Amino acid sequence: MSNGPHRTYGPDRWAGSSDLWVVAVMDSSGFSWKLPDHQKLPKGKTIGLIVLDGWGEANPDKYNCIHVAETPTMDSLKKGAPEKWRLVRAHGTAVGLPTEDDMGNSEVGHNALGAGRIYAQGAKLVDHALASGKIFEGEGFKYIKECFGQGTLHLLGLLSDGGVHTRLDQLQLLLKGASENGAKRIRVHVLTDGRDVIDGTSVGFVQTLENDLAKLREKGVDAKIASGGGRMYVTMDRYENDWDVVKRGWDAQVLGEAPHKFQSAVEAVKKLREGPKANDQYLPPFIIVDENGKAVGPMVDGDAMVTFNFRADRMVMVAKAFEYENFDKFDRVRVPKIRYAGMLQYDGELKLPNHYLVDPPEIERTSGEYLVHNGVRTFACSETVKFGHVTFFWNGNRSGYFDPSMEEYVEIPSDSGITFNVQPKMKALEIAEKARDAILSRKYDQVRVNLPNGDMVGHTGDIEATIVACKAADEAVKMIIDAIEQVGGVYVVTADHGNAEDMVKRNKSGQPLLDKSGNIQILTSHTLQPVPIAIGGPGLAPGVRFRNDLPDGGLANVAATVMNLHGFEAPSDYEPTLIEVGEEERH
Repeated sequence: MSNGPHRTYGPDRWAGSSDLWVVAVMDSSGFSWKLPDHQKLPKGKTIGLIVLDGWGEANPDKYNCIHVAETPTMDSLKKGAPEKWRLVRAHGTAVGLPTEDDMGNSEVGHNALGAGRIYAQGAKLVDHALASGKIFEGEGFKYIKECFGQGTLHLLGLLSDGGVHTRLDQLQLLLKGASENGAKRIRVHVLTDGRDVIDGTSVGFVQTLENDLAKLREKGVDAKIASGGGRMYVTMDRYENDWDVVKRGWDAQVLGEAPHKFQSAVEAVKKLREGPKANDQYLPPFIIVDENGKAVGPMVDGDAMVTFNFRADRMVMVAKAFEYENFDKFDRVRVPKIRYAGMLQYDGELKLPNHYLVDPPEIERTSGEYLVHNGVRTFACSETVKFGHVTFFWNGNRSGYFDPSMEEYVEIPSDSGITFNVQPKMKALEIAEKARDAILSRKYDQVRVNLPNGDMVGHTGDIEATIVACKAADEAVKMIIDAIEQVGGVYVVTADHGNAEDMVKRNKSGQPLLDKSGNIQILTSHTLQPVPIAIGGPGLAPGVRFRNDLPDGGLANVAATVMNLHGFEAPSDYEPTLIEVGEEERH
């Protein structure tokens, strides 16, 4: 995507004045980055912007870890309803996803928070491309199609209907379309889920896929499952946290080597799930072999490969392994000359991958870029697992700075080699300390952070650990708010989607579902719940309150709200602000 017109800045500050001096820039069409001043809200207040990852609002019960945890800071903010606390939508159409049954996720959530507008996202983009058939007419498909005559088409991704990274029906349509467009030999490399869907469902997904491939074979297409493994152990690592995860996938998918060999994928998943601690997320890598013990689907010169996940974060690392000639993260042993395309482009700045089947949303003129143009100095921080969310995704799927002289991004390394429930406090304290120091330095006008605990620990399904995680996140919020109090600033506390507020699968009446042994079915996925937003601090102008005429407000409304709190009016095409200034209270 375009980084926008060239920026020109004048002196940082007038002597003796706190007002920033910014030279508005205009491009050849006359577009100006200059935001109008807000008529009622002052500039110059430090804003602490806190995103609690996976922190939704649900009915209180023992499976609501946010409710069970000691969260005095968030509890106190909640008492400010309705003027200083309210809920906003963080799923479905509010964040650009197809239906209200689609759970929000951190990527689309932070896109909406930063962009201030709603863009068709992930699954919705792919749905449109598949429904119209345009996916099979685009440059990306034409690129891989050139291998169909002599080579094999490999499809690699998460086998699930969870709708967060992939959807089974999209894979089915891709298989159908590829075969109708000339693919004669297809190999599918499956990654089992158990995170965005109930653990144990992988067997059913594999069986469904096997049935589909059998029908293709009846039509003369040599179509088989070639390899597999659990998503958290094979291929789908992110933010370079653990390259061994990607290597295990490479060995199975590319080299055709794995510690477990089966002649049937259904048998593979069933057998590998028999261990006492085995689950779909962490299945070891396996390959499918023929009657002679030979792998049925290693990748070789002349093949084509598509990673069919539409969500970016857990595909960037494997894309680097396939795309980069100078690659040193692990020994690839053999690098076949293949044509590789992603379902989407997973990193627009890094051009990863270079070829893709569906064009990404063009998110331009994000709030971060506007604010930098208007003199707002920004500090952003999180730990590795969510660092990209307060930077790359916040900035409209753009890597790097808009202006390095105006911004500082700090990444705190996440713990590697352990599941997050082992250290549920994660790096919340360290993130809060960095934010506190940035606020107290008075060098920045906006300090934004992501506290990952509720989401990352919630995904493990460990209720006790998630309770600890929520308490740690609450303590981090307090540290940041205390710093805002000291500098006379304003805080905005919100979230990107739900997770920790409901840790159990429920029936239609809302009662917990039980398995055959009478145990509750743990929910490890995101939810459809709304998320809170709270405002406050000594710098909040008198009379500022949430409007009551936007009951369906969502995450995209937050950007205009934050712009107002910085003393600016938002662009006219942004989703409307959530706040107003009560006239009767201002006098």
